[in-house]
Amino acid sequence: MPRDRDARPVTDTGLPADSGAVEQRPPLYDTDRALTLPNLLSMLRLAGVPLVLWLILGPQADGLAVLVLAVGGFTDWLDGYLARAWHQTSRLGQMLDPIADRLYILAVLIGLALREIIPWWLAIIVVARDVMIACLIPVLKTRGFSSLPVHFLGKAATFSLLYAFPLVLLGSGEQGWLQLAWVLGWAFAIWGTALYWYAGGLYVAQTITLLRTMPPVDRYRHRGVAG
Repeated sequence: MPRDRDARPVTDTGLPADSGAVEQRPPLYDTDRALTLPNLLSMLRLAGVPLVLWLILGPQADGLAVLVLAVGGFTDWLDGYLARAWHQTSRLGQMLDPIADRLYILAVLIGLALREIIPWWLAIIVVARDVMIACLIPVLKTRGFSSLPVHFLGKAATFSLLYAFPLVLLGSGEQGWLQLAWVLGWAFAIWGTALYWYAGGLYVAQTITLLRTMPPVDRYRHRGVAG
């Protein structure tokens, strides 16, 4: 979990950790280098976002759009695997991955809504959750943190949405055999959206815990406490 220099770390429950526990923890990042193969793969994945949106809205090449999304999903797994295997985990890489996930979801949502494959209210509901999480960042900054640790439900929700809308896109075709993709896609979309908001509620609760248990950063500096 990224944090500012003057803030104490917190445990997975959102409560401050004692200094002894912190000293025994392994470092969060292996390198400060930006130009690593895992980071380059993440940047390549980001470059696919406008391509996906263009394929959906321009030539309406749905099969190619889904293929680009599949390649993006593979590179998401590959850059994480390589970062761990080669000890190249970096702050930049951990920032790029969730950004890429959300941009892919946003691009597909916009494309499907503009083509009237999904209703606009669904796109707004999903985007509103990300707006809510973004609004927590200034609050977290008052306690010296820039983000919260990602938990399993948040990952599961993002995974569901990343698979849901490509399946809905495929299922929107006229071929009868694609109806299974349509049904599965909407199932993933409904459950994924519900989980997405539930995970968002957990992040809000974690933020409230930080506000209650940790004083503002300025008070730490006044007392001369360092992270």
